[in-house]
Amino acid sequence: MKSHDDASFSSFRSPLLMNGDDTAILVIDAQEKLMPLIQNHGQIQRNIIKLLQGAKALGVTCVATEQYPRGLGTTVEPIRNELEPLEFSPIAEKTMFSCRQCKELLTKLANSGVQNLLLCGIETHICIAQSALDLMSLGFRTYICADAIGSRNELDHQLGINRMESSGAVITSVEAAIFELCMDSKNQAFKTISKLAQS
Repeated sequence: MKSHDDASFSSFRSPLLMNGDDTAILVIDAQEKLMPLIQNHGQIQRNIIKLLQGAKALGVTCVATEQYPRGLGTTVEPIRNELEPLEFSPIAEKTMFSCRQCKELLTKLANSGVQNLLLCGIETHICIAQSALDLMSLGFRTYICADAIGSRNELDHQLGINRMESSGAVITSVEAAIFELCMDSKNQAFKTISKLAQS
């Protein structure tokens, strides 16, 4: 083991951890005609909102996509309200299941220093999984909030998570993610994060 002084131990942070300045939250296709079909959609929606509220308190970039909104509707209102105003980029429309199609959005994220993408939304085994695999291939470290994603049935949801994890995505939860992004109880947003965790 390398020798370290006290200062180097306290200043070192693992590159495997997310930071507020190099991470963005990506909400995938949480749309009006899709969300009611998802198992446990009420809890998933509440968890996405909790994640966005935590991100907002921490100053973390939040972006979103919509799959063919003319047919599937826009992002559900409670989540859309947490996303607005989207100063970074408007909600990106796509027809491809993967977010790889949203080139302008991904380019903006990369150019702003974002290296980590924390995914939430629906459906686990389709748009989330295909996006995760493509995003990793594009060079983003990809994290999945397992309690803020869902599918119409449990088997597809679990298979989607398993495939992403075995391919290199990091599986986490909303509570774990917001405390990881907060990093320190001295962070001015810690009280907000703590209250969200208890809600």
